[in-house]
Amino acid sequence: MKTALTIAGSDSSGGAGIQADLKTMTLNGVFAMSAVTALTAQNTTGVTDILEATPAFLEAELDAVFTDIFPDAVKIGMVSSGELITVIARKLRQYGARHIVVDPVMVATSGAKLLRDEARTVLMEELLPLAEVVTPNIPEAELLSGRSIVTPADMEAAAADIGTRYGCAVLCKGGHQLNDANDLLWKNGTLRWFNGRRIDNPNTHGTGCTLSSAIAANLAKGFDLETSVEMAKTYLSGALAAGLDLGHGSGPMDHAFDIKPEYRQEARG
Repeated sequence: MKTALTIAGSDSSGGAGIQADLKTMTLNGVFAMSAVTALTAQNTTGVTDILEATPAFLEAELDAVFTDIFPDAVKIGMVSSGELITVIARKLRQYGARHIVVDPVMVATSGAKLLRDEARTVLMEELLPLAEVVTPNIPEAELLSGRSIVTPADMEAAAADIGTRYGCAVLCKGGHQLNDANDLLWKNGTLRWFNGRRIDNPNTHGTGCTLSSAIAANLAKGFDLETSVEMAKTYLSGALAAGLDLGHGSGPMDHAFDIKPEYRQEARG
């Protein structure tokens, strides 16, 4: 069985972060492992507190995983401090990690800042050059490229800037009132649009985590990047279309939408 590691923060409400990553990887057919960068007190309405792992503890987590069950792919999500990012980059180089997917989580859907200003430079200098693909949304792509993005052509220019600068593929995610569910992949100077169907579901908590984790799972199974993105978008659409409605804010998706019916049965009476 292929394996994948998520390095990210915990979401206590289960819709995003480590919890979404583990569900997504499992439902996409790989054995999922985790290294927790931070605990968050979080639900569908926002983030109320963050407790970071220490650099030494994160290093111990990564050593424990890589020296025992070597991951076939690695997804990196929320890492809020430069010190932690430095540890991750050093360990990925030390172990020769492969198929690295970086989801540059900077701001939560609720607006809470999840990446310190000082850590942004470290992320760009230390982590992005190690990535096979980076998956920014529109605001994140604007920060990484230094460009304003208001048109599809702007997305293409920003993706090219990021990819050229850091030597990685870039999946610039649509949404945020631009192109609906259409995503743009830049790879080695080539552009490809992945058109998605707009799903009328306000519960989108954890969509970025889910997409990047599904991409990592598919890379772990040996699919090329374009196929991995296509399969991940299909999975994400299914999770959204299931119409799960939990919480008082932007709720989570149904990551297990395709699970066998007998495992969904509830007790009667």
